[in-house]
Amino acid sequence: MTTATCVRKDVVVATLRSRDLHGRADWVDKEFSALIDTDENAGLLRTLGIDLDTLSADAWPGPATDDPRTI
Repeated sequence: MTTATCVRKDVVVATLRSRDLHGRADWVDKEFSALIDTDENAGLLRTLGIDLDTLSADAWPGPATDDPRTI
């Protein structure tokens, strides 16, 4: 089984807001938990225009239930 890569929701929301996509940012903020599994949500993130390569500093391998700030 492959370990998922996750990114913090607030990073995705901030990226969308920086592009003046406030409606999409609000939707992501409402629909997702604090951590977004990038494997499970790859298609959605591509649709939103989120380039995971640019978020690599904010991504980490591990399940979405692990918060890297508490490890």
